[in-house]
Amino acid sequence: MRAIIEKAVQEGKIYKNAGVHGVMVENMHDVPYVKSKVGPEIVASMTAISQRVKEETKLPCGIQILSGANQEAIAVANAASLDFVRVEGFVFAHIADEGLMESCAGQLLRYRKMIGADNILVFTDVKKKHCSHAVTSDVDIVATSKAAEYFLSDGIVVTGAATGLPAERHELDSIVEATELPVLVGSGVTVNNVSEFRHASGMIVGSHFKKDGVWSNFVDKEHVHQFMRSVLHE
Repeated sequence: MRAIIEKAVQEGKIYKNAGVHGVMVENMHDVPYVKSKVGPEIVASMTAISQRVKEETKLPCGIQILSGANQEAIAVANAASLDFVRVEGFVFAHIADEGLMESCAGQLLRYRKMIGADNILVFTDVKKKHCSHAVTSDVDIVATSKAAEYFLSDGIVVTGAATGLPAERHELDSIVEATELPVLVGSGVTVNNVSEFRHASGMIVGSHFKKDGVWSNFVDKEHVHQFMRSVLHE
């Protein structure tokens, strides 16, 4: 556990030194994922890691706990003094690798209120990557986003079909036009396409910052600096 924490802190400092505006901790290596309810060992580990990352980087810091462990993420964020969580399955159901994910907005925001964590922002994926949305095929991504807004999401996350694949520009444009919420691009942003997404409220960059652009590799310092030079000076 100590080695994981130190690696997370090291990578967090790379991001800070490159000028990244915020960081997020996610247990993506923790495969196969458990659906919705995770064990206390995961909650404890994610609290320890994210608290150190937040303390050492002094950056806005968020968390996502796979898969769909949204209440646990709120609890960790509250305990570790984090700023936001990324949530899947906020509105409408979908079929994920782990099975059926049902909407959680009502329970999640009531839980956030109950533990006094209303300061923690909830950013919500819509038509999430790596999922089948056949069960809601008659509800498009704009309607889904408007439902998330109505159910008091703090921001929308739009992605491509899979990790490393970019969001569709026309979907981003439609959501930005249809809602008053911040809209973040949650996958597939690279130094080569970042200009297409500059009108988004934010970008969650993962794979592109890793060695060879592979999500499971360590952070590549030069990739991060190159990307941020492009963002800050374009």
